[in-house]
Amino acid sequence: MNKKKVLVGMSGGIDSTVCALLLKEEGYEVEGLYMKLHSNPGYHEIHLARAQKAADFVGMELHVLDLQDIFNKKVFQPFIDTYAQGKTPNPCALCNRSLKFGEMIKFADKIGADFLATGHYIKTDGKYFYQAEDDTKDQSYFLFYVKKAILSRLIFPLGNRTKSDIKKMATSIKGLESFASQGESNEICFVETTYTDLLKDYVDVDCVGEVLDRDGNVVGEHKGYMHYTIGKRKGFTVKGAHDPHYVLSINSAKNQIVVGKKDELACGSVVLDNLNMFDERMEFNTTVKLRYRTKAVPCHVKIENNKAFVTLKEDVLGVATGQAAVFYDANKLIGGGWIIEV
Repeated sequence: MNKKKVLVGMSGGIDSTVCALLLKEEGYEVEGLYMKLHSNPGYHEIHLARAQKAADFVGMELHVLDLQDIFNKKVFQPFIDTYAQGKTPNPCALCNRSLKFGEMIKFADKIGADFLATGHYIKTDGKYFYQAEDDTKDQSYFLFYVKKAILSRLIFPLGNRTKSDIKKMATSIKGLESFASQGESNEICFVETTYTDLLKDYVDVDCVGEVLDRDGNVVGEHKGYMHYTIGKRKGFTVKGAHDPHYVLSINSAKNQIVVGKKDELACGSVVLDNLNMFDERMEFNTTVKLRYRTKAVPCHVKIENNKAFVTLKEDVLGVATGQAAVFYDANKLIGGGWIIEV
């Protein structure tokens, strides 16, 4: 009987390396793929060399795919445009849909691979995603936008393991010790320092503007609206303020930010568009995550005309348009969408 072939996304890091090794040990025919996404100087030379070292160790062929043009069009430019609109982008979710589980599945088809695997911390049963065993590393929030049709071809060997298990495993295997000691990758791979440093090369970030209160009164000054996201509490002035103030909303057209006290950040409902649902129900009660590093809160969801109207059963602070809202039934991911209205 022929071995099943699996294509493994290789980054040069410990997670993808152990992922490939585990699959090889399970008897799969394994090939690796390194994708050139962004064009940060020197980045690919370092990470491609690491990926090749990992591939040599596992004993598999490593393919290289240059996707910089597609990445710029589908991930990087929307990242710039979203900030320019005064919203908060989520580039990882877009990248996972279009490139890591879009272009990569096309390449898997090209080489005749039955499955696609990555070192993400997440589980799947072929119909749904589930949160990883290690809740500190769970990446399901960022994979909510992956197309349902390909779930049956995805394998995530690290979903039932913890990061500490993976590091111990790498440390105990001769030849993998150097991977265990590598630092963690950036949360957004193409942002080397801060997002505003990156934006400065493409748009006018430093442009002094007005700070308003909720009644429209000018109460201070800020250094340019793109320096701020919803909930930020520093970097602007508020005349005569004794309590901390936070960014409540951003008006990109007028280069203004509206600020208020912490309790004014409370959000009780959101509207989503561009839905990606794994569940076919049109109205239901569930829980929703409105940012990555937050707990899921109870909510009621009603879907009409390809939009989701979400009523939160407890207020959430600092919700931003442009971000993802992801629905969970216990640890099962049932879909999500993009916040267009708060």
